Amino acid sequence: MTEHPGFGTMLAWLLDRRELGAQELADHAEVNADEVRAVLAGDGPGEALLRRLAPALGFHAVDLFVLAGLAVPDDMAPLDAAAAIWVKNTVTDAVGLPAAERRELLQLIRSMPQEERRSRFAPKPLMPLVGGPGSWVIRMLQYRNLSWSGMAHALASVTPTYLSAATYGVIGSGRKELTPRLVTDFAAVLGIDARDLAALSGVILREVPPPPTPEATDTADLLWEARRLSSEQARHVSELAGSTRGDSRDALLMEMPGL
Repeated sequence: MTEHPGFGTMLAWLLDRRELGAQELADHAEVNADEVRAVLAGDGPGEALLRRLAPALGFHAVDLFVLAGLAVPDDMAPLDAAAAIWVKNTVTDAVGLPAAERRELLQLIRSMPQEERRSRFAPKPLMPLVGGPGSWVIRMLQYRNLSWSGMAHALASVTPTYLSAATYGVIGSGRKELTPRLVTDFAAVLGIDARDLAALSGVILREVPPPPTPEATDTADLLWEARRLSSEQARHVSELAGSTRGDSRDALLMEMPGL
């Protein structure tokens, strides 16, 4: 079990991998370099600083809040926890669609009107033993509105990782260490560079990981954009994805010789 190294240490690892200094990061984020240096020295980051650092680092702000062990603000959380089941089904069906139809599905999600939040998003408690890398990686996935079952479906659909739903709870509790394979596959679904995720988690990648597949990249985008959907909107998207996948499969069969 790996103990959480602290946000400043993880940030230092990330900057070292990217060959960036505190001043360069501060300039990109338009913050005082002393604030960055203080965090690197062990001070806890504030909400305003994390919001500034996220785009400068190319991360979603919610992921930095998770890494820092801070409560995620409501405006960064998924709109409706009840949408999770439909999001899981959408991912499963979208993977079987041609790339052009996946892009159309993503555009549909982005075009849907933003509904009002009716309740606070409260992800399932992980009860981590030590709060190590496994706990915050699983928490990041939870803030993509994925349950443990959803994680199992998403990872199995677009990566070589095939685990039971319960295993994701074990990873989140710190009872199963992150491996290079897990880091690479989690990164693909999260839309994070695998080398960055490895640097943050302290996992050594013995070789340069291959780029994620187009299906994995589209899944990461879909999961991120679907966070803003209500359950009813997510159900509509899921039903459309399932119908479109069925039509695409039927069209393919019609084109096959001898059928």
